[in-house]
Amino acid sequence: MRRELGQLLVLTALGFTSLPTMALESDASAPIEIAADQLELDDRQGTAVYTGSVDIQQGSMNLKAARVDIQRADDGQVSQVTAKGGGGERAYLEQRPAPDEAIVKGWGDTVIYHAAERRVELVGNAELHQAGDTFDGAYVEYYLDSRRVQARSSQDGDGSGDGRVRMTLTPRNASEQPSQ
Repeated sequence: MRRELGQLLVLTALGFTSLPTMALESDASAPIEIAADQLELDDRQGTAVYTGSVDIQQGSMNLKAARVDIQRADDGQVSQVTAKGGGGERAYLEQRPAPDEAIVKGWGDTVIYHAAERRVELVGNAELHQAGDTFDGAYVEYYLDSRRVQARSSQDGDGSGDGRVRMTLTPRNASEQPSQ
């Protein structure tokens, strides 16, 4: 019974990987594979915490981190997924937006997915690679539906970071540009 409850929570919680605008449509129906050293499940609180070399795979989506916390809202839907790096490694998330598009990759000391807003935050040593372009800063925010990126040189937005936001834009080939 406890194992079945745990499996149910995991399958429900990992609905966050079903990102139809961001991901391949086949991702939502692909099996979810999770590997971790440890799982702590609290069904009453609606939380699942995976620790130790966490690797979550569903279709084209892959999430790797030292720790992944999944929170559900009162209605049972995933509200937030927080992945944290450890041991000098950043958390990593990748997913292919469409069959003919390059994989979007993101790294951060912490990677936070806000399900209701369909928004990803890369916090601390943040880096995002999207269609040949790269964005680096202390904080990078990526909106899945609009594919909008915001980056800051500090995590809290007060400008107190000692670095700068870096961006590298890769020119598109003439064949990739829309016809006039």
